[in-house]
Amino acid sequence: MESSPPFLTLSVLTLAAYLIGGLPFGYWFVRLAAGRDIRAMGSGNIGATNVHRTMGRKAGVIVLLLDIAKGFLAVWLAGATTHRDALAIGLAIVAVMLGHCYPVFLKFKGGKAVACFIGAFLYAAPLALAATLAVFVLVVAVSKYISLGSIIAAAIFPLAVWLIDRTPAPILLASIFAAALIIYRHKGNIARLRAGTENVFSLKGKAA
Repeated sequence: MESSPPFLTLSVLTLAAYLIGGLPFGYWFVRLAAGRDIRAMGSGNIGATNVHRTMGRKAGVIVLLLDIAKGFLAVWLAGATTHRDALAIGLAIVAVMLGHCYPVFLKFKGGKAVACFIGAFLYAAPLALAATLAVFVLVVAVSKYISLGSIIAAAIFPLAVWLIDRTPAPILLASIFAAALIIYRHKGNIARLRAGTENVFSLKGKAA
């Protein structure tokens, strides 16, 4: 049985994952492209959905891909450095998502980590992610609510990880944490869904 990497290695990789997750691509992109602060636009969120809604589809896709990429990079780095050690990967998943939600670069006020979550589990549990994304797409197609799709997909994701990918315990526990964090970060959306005031998603985003 292989031992876990040294504590120092785990600590450095976890910190690196947090800092990578904290890279506020949505904020930087809108600032560079339009000279505006995304936090003062739309819902005020720095994530791809708000960028899409306020800046248009192309901008939203760019930020989405960048946020997915940073989630993947952080977890890949942990896996590649430790020969895919499950504890290192699990810690990196938790750290990269916390970094996105609470980035040191923006005074700990970040996004909801859905795109970052996709990138992280694209490396750690790709089959479960694919199954869950199918559910997400179906929910959004029927309801027109990105938030509802995100919440339902997050809620079922740990079960998908357990049933489909059969990952080691640290990654399964990380999936439970990730799901809980995403649902918590959507608490405002949940309130608006219940009140019937949630924003409806449109592929076009902002009118060109």
